[in-house]
Amino acid sequence: MRQLEHFPNLVTMFFVRAAEKGEAPFLWRKQEGRWVAISWREVAARVAALAASLRRRGLEPGDRVLLVAENRPEWCIADLAIMAAGCVTVPAYTSNTARDHEHILENSGARAAIVSTAKLATTLISAILRAGQCRLVIGIDAMRIGQAGSFAFATFDALATPAADGDDDVAACAEAARSVDRDSLACLIYTSGTGGAPRGVRQHHGAILHNVAGCARIISEDFGWGEEIFLSFLPLSHAYEHSGGQHLPIGLGGQIYYAEGLEKLAANIEEVRPTIMVVVPRLFEVLRTRIAKAIVKQGALPAWLLEQANTMPERPRLWQRPMDLLLSATIRKKVRGRFGGRLKAMVSGGAPLNPQVGRFFASLGVMILQGYGQTEAGPVISCNRPKGGITLDGVGPPLHGVALRIAEDGEIEVQGELVMHGYWRNPEETARVLSADGWLSTGDIGHLDGAGRLVITDRKKDIIVNDKGDNVAPQRIEGMLTLQPEILQAMVAGDRRPYLVGLVVPDPEWRGAWAAAQGLADDAALADDPAFGRAIQAAVDRVNADLSNIEKVRRVLVADAPFAIENEQLTPSLKIRRHVIRAAYGVRLDALYKAAGY
Repeated sequence: MRQLEHFPNLVTMFFVRAAEKGEAPFLWRKQEGRWVAISWREVAARVAALAASLRRRGLEPGDRVLLVAENRPEWCIADLAIMAAGCVTVPAYTSNTARDHEHILENSGARAAIVSTAKLATTLISAILRAGQCRLVIGIDAMRIGQAGSFAFATFDALATPAADGDDDVAACAEAARSVDRDSLACLIYTSGTGGAPRGVRQHHGAILHNVAGCARIISEDFGWGEEIFLSFLPLSHAYEHSGGQHLPIGLGGQIYYAEGLEKLAANIEEVRPTIMVVVPRLFEVLRTRIAKAIVKQGALPAWLLEQANTMPERPRLWQRPMDLLLSATIRKKVRGRFGGRLKAMVSGGAPLNPQVGRFFASLGVMILQGYGQTEAGPVISCNRPKGGITLDGVGPPLHGVALRIAEDGEIEVQGELVMHGYWRNPEETARVLSADGWLSTGDIGHLDGAGRLVITDRKKDIIVNDKGDNVAPQRIEGMLTLQPEILQAMVAGDRRPYLVGLVVPDPEWRGAWAAAQGLADDAALADDPAFGRAIQAAVDRVNADLSNIEKVRRVLVADAPFAIENEQLTPSLKIRRHVIRAAYGVRLDALYKAAGY
């Protein structure tokens, strides 16, 4: 069993792996229809060159550098170079508005920014001019800056191109990096802001290294450590992808392919044939719908096989084994092929995975490991493990070296090197969630099962308390609603009310088919059609049949538009922003009670 070395910092971990791997491929991107690799040696040379350029440009240890880019090789190079220069990476979402960037720039005090495209630079620079602290902007792609004014502009290629004696520069950079210890600040990751303005989480090198070592232990002990291939899809500005999709592959000496986007993700998976992917539950829900529809369209026999797979127990009885073998040779083999054929596991995190979705993939032979965590803890706290027994309604045991306890009110508390050092320039919020002895209050409610595996019940602040004092967990109900073919997205409400009501976004494919069958136009007026409302309510009632009286959703409202990042109703990690949605629909949701006489 191979174990990860104890590194002093993330940069040293990278340079050690680069020295071991040399000319082996490391970072892959799609160019003109084909995958092109950059070797470990070349990446190391570019990291050292960019780090030296940042220092020459006047950046000092501890300075913050904003990084705004899509998932691409330059993201990884920039992140490592910023830290190699002794500075602190401040990742920002590409979906940020100018107002978002301005808040992060002012709060972090970033002195420099690296941006990938001219389009992203337009939004960023307007924020830089208002914030007034950033003195250097580095553009990755070609872009025209008409008038820099208060800041200097440079190109990424000019700063990151290695000199002729690049190997000497790498050695010098690697040696200098060793002086950074595990307690040093590595990055400020701003939370997605489901409940207000984003806060900067102070992740130190040791927090991410602790995550890398804990996740590597699972891979080593439960699967065997081989040549790992990662397909990077989630935003690298999110802590989950930053630690699990970038630094974990570096620690493992693996390869990273950068996906072309959601619309090409399925094709990228078949091409790249990853061994590990880190994803969010929403992706599984989308893939589940697409796979099921594709199989059903193939005819009665594939549809019947899908039904048999979904009802087959995890441990088939003797008389079920012939059917289990048939399923493995047919439908499971085909589905695994769509995932590349060498996938060890897809790790789900960032939000709860509906157990029914997990069972769907498990029945088709796709390994899903649901994990749990948050930005304030590296972010990975726990993860299911095949050898420990996977529970689809739980998130597994804590990582190695993580202390976990349940408070009297059911809140999960965590302690260990993975815990942040606090929020940037926010001592009040830091004191609220971090105790003097380092216990982090997660804000999540849960318990440990008999095998020491963590089960999440809900977010503490999201729990609905009805007018009778009953506690209701909305996320489970919302997950059940979105499993219905009629419903794409859902949010339930009912705090201090006699019952729950819901806001639903109809599935666009189902909506179009329903409208066509009724001879109606699929337009905005459809939401007010009584027959359409009854069809949606029928889907809700199917869910209600499996819920207790206090959990039943009595009435629903059809949303004007899908919850999206663009309308700020979804975070970039695809979690709903309840406060934003309530602000948009609160009056109409309240009207559902008034219409019933409450």
